[in-house]
Amino acid sequence: MYKQFYCLTKNPFEITPDPSFLFMSKRHNEALATLYYGVRRRKGFVVLTGEVGTGKTLLIRSLLQLLKLGDVQYAYLFNSRLGPTEFLQYIAGDFRLPISAKTKSELLLKLSSFVVSRFMKGLTTVLVVDEAHHLSEEVLEEIRLLTNLETAEEKLLQILLVGQPELDEKLDSINLRQLKQRIALRCHLCPLVLEEIEGYIRRRLLVAGNANPDTLFPFDTVLEIHRHSRGIPRVINTLCENALLYGYSRRASKITPDIIEEVAMDFRLSIAHPTSLPDTVDSQSLRTVEDAAKTLLDLYATLRQTQSGGAKLREVVRNVGVREDEPYI
Repeated sequence: MYKQFYCLTKNPFEITPDPSFLFMSKRHNEALATLYYGVRRRKGFVVLTGEVGTGKTLLIRSLLQLLKLGDVQYAYLFNSRLGPTEFLQYIAGDFRLPISAKTKSELLLKLSSFVVSRFMKGLTTVLVVDEAHHLSEEVLEEIRLLTNLETAEEKLLQILLVGQPELDEKLDSINLRQLKQRIALRCHLCPLVLEEIEGYIRRRLLVAGNANPDTLFPFDTVLEIHRHSRGIPRVINTLCENALLYGYSRRASKITPDIIEEVAMDFRLSIAHPTSLPDTVDSQSLRTVEDAAKTLLDLYATLRQTQSGGAKLREVVRNVGVREDEPYI
């Protein structure tokens, strides 16, 4: 709709992970180099973490594009809410293996034979697990056991675990300490800083065909984007995409801070997420705590009313379960 008006050949701020729009911040460059090194050097386990919307999936798509050189075959798992057997079936299917096997042992035999045969030909096999923070401990243990496919010098199956910071917390649990010790490389994506946001917007506009990105999105507008997005690329895309729509509807030659402010209000970006209670706290426990607190408050109120009389105080204490022969203050 707005492409011709703003001299664009395609939409610059789609939220789909298109590798052609990859912006290499310092941390993104380090992460991509780490992932590439881990696969090419057959390091086995590599972990990539990052907050929601920081570009993890885009980075993985860019990595897989780099690895498509004929000697690398990968299975890409994007739905990690699977049981152990379903997990192995999905991997086998993505590797184009027949999944007629009825038991887990048969699946493991097919997978191990496939990986070993590729290694004997000098080929690389990669397993990419996106949204890995949703994996159960049982599936993570299956993944650890897959790394036992190794020679004395290198791993036969390269595994990339990609997820939100909760993945780090899960890997820190005592039940997964064996898996944690096998991680060869780790990297983490952070939100973009102001200078990186400016470069991020400029690159996307240039790739999309606009020759004057600094005119279309001046620096004061970038400041407003930084304030509302907090450096999260996905939020930056949402702000900029809708700002272009707003600007086009008003025939604005450039995107101004007030347009960004209006988009942010419409998308409720200033609304903070409420802090949730830990999963371990159930409703029964909460009621027990509330009842105990009410009892203590009632006791305190009664003691305050009777603090001037020692005999009355003694009577109150007796009513809450203290024997005659016990001392009291």
